[in-house]
Amino acid sequence: MKRICAQSAALALATLLGMPVLAVETGQAAPDFDLPGRVGAVKLSDFKGKTVYLDFWASWCGPCKQSFPWMNEMQTRYRGKGLRVVGINVDQKTDDAKNFLKSNPAGFDVAFDQAGKTPRTYAIKGMPTSVLIAPDGKIQMVHSGFHNEHRDELERQIKLTLNLKDQ
Repeated sequence: MKRICAQSAALALATLLGMPVLAVETGQAAPDFDLPGRVGAVKLSDFKGKTVYLDFWASWCGPCKQSFPWMNEMQTRYRGKGLRVVGINVDQKTDDAKNFLKSNPAGFDVAFDQAGKTPRTYAIKGMPTSVLIAPDGKIQMVHSGFHNEHRDELERQIKLTLNLKDQ
């Protein structure tokens, strides 16, 4: 009973604040977004038919510094197989993100969401958080944090979503 009341209160508060009321879950359609990028707009709908590794990151996030080289490697290794890595920066100041990118280059698409609308839509609770989206637009995996010991499992999930056999 307490859990239902707490959920109802959270739902009512989210509705009043204009926040999304449902978190994204595996099997759901990934919400579209249209954000400014380094070289024009970045839209999820532009990657229809591709596997998308969507990563929410911030300049102040320590694990994000560790994840960038790995995401660059995944983009290079699997781009020809249909993978697109997309990083969504959530800093309120785009200059903070651009300074981060000077020392942590991204060989993948980067979008900027200063208002934080997209992480709210995806119900992101921490940085970094990644969402793996299949070519049909459905969410295959949501993963919070980034640690070296998770690299193999994350790559395995990417390969499964790309429908690749072990290489």
